[in-house]
Amino acid sequence: MDISKERLKKIEDFENKIGYTFKDKDLIDVAFTHSSYTNEVRGKKNNNERLEFLGDAILDMIVSEILFKNFSHKSEGWLTKTRSRLVCTQSFAKACDKFQMSSYLNFGNGEKQHGGKLKKHVKADTFEAVAAAIYLDSSYQNLYDFLIKNYKAEAMEIIMDDTIFNDYKTKLQEYHNAKDKKILKYVLVAESGPEHEKIFTMAVKLGNRILAQGTGRNKKQAEQEAAKKAYEKIVGKK
Repeated sequence: MDISKERLKKIEDFENKIGYTFKDKDLIDVAFTHSSYTNEVRGKKNNNERLEFLGDAILDMIVSEILFKNFSHKSEGWLTKTRSRLVCTQSFAKACDKFQMSSYLNFGNGEKQHGGKLKKHVKADTFEAVAAAIYLDSSYQNLYDFLIKNYKAEAMEIIMDDTIFNDYKTKLQEYHNAKDKKILKYVLVAESGPEHEKIFTMAVKLGNRILAQGTGRNKKQAEQEAAKKAYEKIVGKK
């Protein structure tokens, strides 16, 4: 892949920010390429969606390992709940902002006009893609160390204050555990849009009754939105 001198200069600027130099510049170039750009620019085939997929899985593993090693006295339930607050759109968007990662993205004109760089899910996806790029360019341990060095303080803030990010799926389930002990289910209602920009609609059900529906760019987001609507409807919080 040919990378322009201007693009290489931007990549070097980012490398200086994070204190890591990529051996394979193509990796970070792809990590900073939004699908809207490849849809509009001829000859540009690779965008960051595959890196997002890998990054999501690796970050989930690293966060799980860190919590397991450092909170040996905590239960499985606490570990799962805490991980869900760390491995989520809000948390990853905040991590992206620390180094202004989304400012390095190549966007298509349409996405630019709709403020793509400011969207939380775009920021979160970018962080996942960059994490995957570091992992592929070096190693699991190198990414692990990078995250500890740069995000330990932010992660501890989230861990110690569970009001920072609201996990509505957990809140809704805890409410029903106290009321009727029934397990909530989340079912896919619909999915629409092109393959690179799918929109999912999920419903949260109590038995056979649908409590609410939510939409999102992935199923996790849609489930959280459905849970939020159901929780606010039932508990009366806004």
